Amino acid sequence: TSVLSIVHRATGVVLSVGSVLLVGWLVAVAAGGDRYAVADALVRSWLGIVLLLGWTFALFYHLCNGIRHLVWDMDFGFELRSIYLSGWIVVAASIILTLATWTIGLGLME
Repeated sequence: TSVLSIVHRATGVVLSVGSVLLVGWLVAVAAGGDRYAVADALVRSWLGIVLLLGWTFALFYHLCNGIRHLVWDMDFGFELRSIYLSGWIVVAASIILTLATWTIGLGLME
């Protein structure tokens, strides 16, 4: 559970940095021309894809773990077995949602 707590905080940082990069991309879109071409090249590079994949996972992990914490706030799921089970559910759901998002997204690009 401590690892999941640390990862939750780390994904919050990743989401913050990713949001700044998203704003930079939007500024490049608004600027048009050369700036957009540079931003587009970065997003389509292997580094850009890895960053987007990580940002997507961070988004879903942070969301799922936030829901887990909301359930805890309602005073449910504090038995040790439930805590471990919900942790694994958060990890599995994050991976499944990330893969589903990327599968749908790549499918729409074709």
